Amino acid sequence: MSASRDVAYRIALAAGFLVEAEQDLLLERWRSCVDNAQLTVENAGNAALALFGIAPKTHDPARQIASILRQQALPAEVRELLRAMLPDLLILGTEAHFLTDYGDEASYTLPWDLFTRQTAEDALQSAQRLVQMARTLQDLIRTWRQSQSDL
Repeated sequence: MSASRDVAYRIALAAGFLVEAEQDLLLERWRSCVDNAQLTVENAGNAALALFGIAPKTHDPARQIASILRQQALPAEVRELLRAMLPDLLILGTEAHFLTDYGDEASYTLPWDLFTRQTAEDALQSAQRLVQMARTLQDLIRTWRQSQSDL
């Protein structure tokens, strides 16, 4: 895939999982809502990585985004947006991915017993934020790169 197609694809994936998370909340399927919210956040984070030419094949884009923040000179708006994405990426990262699928194996707690309306609502809010942030980041990066090529 090309970088721009990969970004568009990841944002579309995130938006699709967001719709499912919203439906799951209405149906009171807390585990499924958190699972789809986690996939939303993961794909929004992977879209951000694709904007920097990084092949997004990870359940934990937060680590790579933190690396971008350390290593690249970026406009303040881009830097602030990437930093703002990190808390949601960390909360709904790899651990949440495994908990929604397998539960807490250490305590033998099934995934359906781990999540409540509140955790589902919180996860959904994170997912909604991250989809918007990924779209905004895409626009900021496009504008920034255009201004760089105009120089």
